[in-house]
Amino acid sequence: MVKIDVTTKAMSAADFSDSGQMAPFDPSGGNGIQRFFQQRGRSAGRLQMPREHGAASGVIITPDGYVLTNHHVIDHADKVEVTLQDGRTLTAKVLGNDPKTDLAVLKVEASNLPAMTFADSDQVQVGDIVLAVGNPFGLGQSCSMGMVSATGRATMGLNYEDFIQTDAAINPGNSGGALVDTQGRLVGINTAILSRTGGNNGVGFSIPSNMARSVMNDLITDGKVTRASLGVMAQDLTPALARKFGAGEATHGALVGEVLAKSPAAKAGVEYGDVITSCGGQAVRDARTLKLAVGSHKPGERLDLKVLREGVEKSLTATLEPMAEEDHATLAHQRFSGRDDADTLNGVGVADLDRATRREANIPADVKGALVTEVDESTAAWEAGLRAGDVIQQINHQLVATAEDAVKLTTHPSNKETLLRVWSQGGSHFITVDETREAP
Repeated sequence: MVKIDVTTKAMSAADFSDSGQMAPFDPSGGNGIQRFFQQRGRSAGRLQMPREHGAASGVIITPDGYVLTNHHVIDHADKVEVTLQDGRTLTAKVLGNDPKTDLAVLKVEASNLPAMTFADSDQVQVGDIVLAVGNPFGLGQSCSMGMVSATGRATMGLNYEDFIQTDAAINPGNSGGALVDTQGRLVGINTAILSRTGGNNGVGFSIPSNMARSVMNDLITDGKVTRASLGVMAQDLTPALARKFGAGEATHGALVGEVLAKSPAAKAGVEYGDVITSCGGQAVRDARTLKLAVGSHKPGERLDLKVLREGVEKSLTATLEPMAEEDHATLAHQRFSGRDDADTLNGVGVADLDRATRREANIPADVKGALVTEVDESTAAWEAGLRAGDVIQQINHQLVATAEDAVKLTTHPSNKETLLRVWSQGGSHFITVDETREAP
């Protein structure tokens, strides 16, 4: 375990305000989630935002000086120093970082260092005793004891999240520190806490060691993380969606809303409306676990999939490809509200997609359907997540080409539960609008 001291780059006030970012090392992550980097002080700078200093933690992972910590610890860093247990302070080089998992690898010039042994975090269970080791409040190495409260948490809005939750005391300055088991093996990298006050409330989150080791190896080898892509837009499977797609009462699986053209999934035969239940031999609980399973593989690897298609299980194999870099007109619209009470999608306005509406709403030319122009907030459609700017592509599995199509397909339906396939914010997904229930 090491102490990490970071000095940020000075920014001009104008540059900082234009960036739209939080102040460096601002612990607030929103919704009470806080990354616990301990800010220690400032040095003045004329006509600039002052340089700031912070203290955090890190884990020695090889005897020759590789150190694992959080990305948010070294983000904006101008200078990074590592203090070893024998008192030596060494300048560290940022070898690579991965914002998608909030991990980073540092390198110091040293040898014969005591390195941590990795545990298999997949074997961690709720109730296991763990120790949180780090540098809280810049005091120096400290250790607190607790247990694993939960696994598989997703709390911070990162691209890849599978946190171990613990009640071991974790505080500002613990970022990048170790969560270890009773044998002293690394099971996680401490990353965030849930707190309304900024201090420990017994709800802390650590990145599992298996994820950390995979990212670490890529960063050491290539300086970046190369992830694979399956080429689907997936969503969690709800009971209502399961019934609509022949999955019975299943609540486990990832529902495919869209398959990207010429993607590994398309070549393997995956279709939108499929429910992916297994990926690479691992059960798929939801869209997040599908993303994690695909992300743990490399481009070029073959991945076996099991999907449910209209209630029938199919086995498919996809060859993964590299993930691409992350890459007001007058509307003559129709409105669903005001029609017969037996109709559905009441309170929703739609319009035809033409060149003007596509340009205004930034909708690609290959997206077909009816543009949603308004949704009454008191309706079941709003509660289900339908919003203005969405494009309704299908209604109850029927293609929608125009606003008139959308209205016709919701006139005197067989029931008041409507399945929509909707394009929104770059991809398609399914929602169910249940108007049998009382509107909120």
